[in-house]
Amino acid sequence: MTTENTTHSAKKGEVERNWFVVDATDLTLGRVATRIASVLRGKHKATFTPHVDAGDFVIVVNAEKIQLTGRKMDRKLYYWHSEYPGGLKTRTARQMISGKPEEVFRRAVWGMLPKNRLSRQLITKLKVYSGPTHPHQAQRPEMLSM
Repeated sequence: MTTENTTHSAKKGEVERNWFVVDATDLTLGRVATRIASVLRGKHKATFTPHVDAGDFVIVVNAEKIQLTGRKMDRKLYYWHSEYPGGLKTRTARQMISGKPEEVFRRAVWGMLPKNRLSRQLITKLKVYSGPTHPHQAQRPEMLSM
């Protein structure tokens, strides 16, 4: 006997995945990253379940043309450590975008995902490319509106 008000929880095998493309030319990093994180989690779907990877794949092209507001290009710092004494390294956002724009996007989206094992699965569905081309034409990706 079923009741009228039942909650459907998405199962791992019944999730349907789509591919989306985002052209990052002249878009604000934080605004794009929040939308991408939402799509990676699957929050845009009616079958969203917080503990299941129900999201879609996202391809970001033209990552080197992203914009940051204010003076963040020169004041925002990215840190990492070499695990040796005195091995703390820093770079500004301008240096990171000129050297590794893919890493800037990955870090921005990573910070907006939940801090658990699921986020490690979700971040693998993010594909970032600094130029205008990508090798995922076979998946027939759709444009993601921003």
